[in-house]
Amino acid sequence: MNEWLKKFVTNIKESWAKWTIIQKGILAGIIAAVIVAIVLLLNVSSKPTTVRLFGTPITDEAVRSAIITRLDRENVDSWVDSAGYISVQDKQTAFRMRDLLIEEDLVPASVNPYAFFDKTNWATTDFEREVQWQRATEALVKQHIEALSDITYANIKITPEKKTLFASEREPAKASVIIKVVPGSDLLTNRKRVLGIQKIILKAVEGLSAEQLSIADSDGIVLNDFDSMADFDKVDLAEKEQKLIRKLEAEYRAKVLKALQTTLSEDRVRDLNIKIDMDMSEEKTQATEYSPITIKADNPDTPYDDSELRDVLPISVQTVTKEWQGTGYNPEGPAGTEGQTPPVYSDMSNVIGKSTETGVTQNNVINTKNIQKEKRPGIDRITVSANVDGTWKIKYDKNHNPLITEEGHIDREYTPVPKEDLEQLAEYVRNAIGYNRARGDSVSVTNIAFDRTVQHDEEDAEYFKARQTRTTILMILGALAFVLLLFIIFRFVAREVERRKRLREEELLRKQQSAREQALWDAKEEGMEVTMSVEERKRAELQENAIAMAKEHPEDVAMLVRTWLMEE
Repeated sequence: MNEWLKKFVTNIKESWAKWTIIQKGILAGIIAAVIVAIVLLLNVSSKPTTVRLFGTPITDEAVRSAIITRLDRENVDSWVDSAGYISVQDKQTAFRMRDLLIEEDLVPASVNPYAFFDKTNWATTDFEREVQWQRATEALVKQHIEALSDITYANIKITPEKKTLFASEREPAKASVIIKVVPGSDLLTNRKRVLGIQKIILKAVEGLSAEQLSIADSDGIVLNDFDSMADFDKVDLAEKEQKLIRKLEAEYRAKVLKALQTTLSEDRVRDLNIKIDMDMSEEKTQATEYSPITIKADNPDTPYDDSELRDVLPISVQTVTKEWQGTGYNPEGPAGTEGQTPPVYSDMSNVIGKSTETGVTQNNVINTKNIQKEKRPGIDRITVSANVDGTWKIKYDKNHNPLITEEGHIDREYTPVPKEDLEQLAEYVRNAIGYNRARGDSVSVTNIAFDRTVQHDEEDAEYFKARQTRTTILMILGALAFVLLLFIIFRFVAREVERRKRLREEELLRKQQSAREQALWDAKEEGMEVTMSVEERKRAELQENAIAMAKEHPEDVAMLVRTWLMEE
């Protein structure tokens, strides 16, 4: 086998050496193409099987991005192909995500999320198609609702719309839904989720209205009767309004309190009360306002108002003057009939006279403003009250020691806040809250001394304790110094007594040695043979060795003597 393999490899090498560069390139291209084809085949075969979320492609990139973002928040993997179809991993996930998107109004109007309900057979009759449509709709709506995480069971009954010749005789579509939820779920009390289920059913059933839809729980309590929940909505709205007011009060209080405590100190500014009155009603106003015409605007640099206003401004004037002079003519009607002219005018007939008539027509311009105002919930009034404490200073004597009162407390002096500072603080608070006098805002900053009895008692107790501790430490240090002094004196006396004792002993030994040497010397002169004891001989040898050592190593001997003296 090895020989055949070697022979095969040898033949390949010989053939490869005989091939031209073009043939080698063609072979390399074929191998590369095969590798690319294998990689593509593996990628295609490894791609998971997906289910389309909608049967219609979504071409709007903004809507598609919003849907994909919502799917990512639910940790659902999604794929978008080149045509715009959005796909998810399985059918159950598709049902659940469709419900969520319908509930949050993220499905475009052009997309029919229930295009998958088309399961009719066109070879059957109309009645059979209606029955199949009803059954398919009920089954798929049931499957759709039960795909929600909190619903364990759903019973769907749909009555389709009965079409007749006359619209007044038609019966609208009706639907009844009974759901059962898992224990502890808030679906039965969550109005938003019930509205989401209602939207799912209304989009699934053609011609179904919210009035003809009934959603109930297993106990028969209707969940989508939102008209009867109006009172609860009012209570909920009132709670939200109060929550908004408390939030605004907390924001204003934190901002103003921080500003005052930064200016003064946290200990001097403790009390700050803010009350905000808000009108939560909505009001729409339409009005026409007439205002004078401004000829000259007010100059803000002058302390007075120098503006020039006019009620009207003429744009055209027409003056007409008519003069008449001659015999007056008084018509009396057709010939042969009695006239109807009053006697006063009849007497003036054929009288020569003169008449002048003058008329002036003037067109004026006025400022007219049409106002359409929509009032939103806003702040009607802000009331702020703050209290600032003065300063306390401890009185000291000439030695810079605190003065003590007869009651045994540290003497302190209270300095109230000047009125000018209170006015400046009040103006500071007004600017911080956006003070508006027209709406009745009120700001008051007072100076009422805080009750610091407990604080002062604690400070006094701490001061006296520190002073007592200092005195005790000084007494202990004095006692230790006295004991140390006694010990030094005792040590000095003991060493002196010991030194004198040692000197006496040395003197006695010296005398004994001198007497012994003298006796030996006298015996030697007399020719007597002296015999030394063993102890005396050792003593003499040690003495000679010590003398020789002292001569040879004087520094070591001096250090040894110094060590003996230090030990003694």
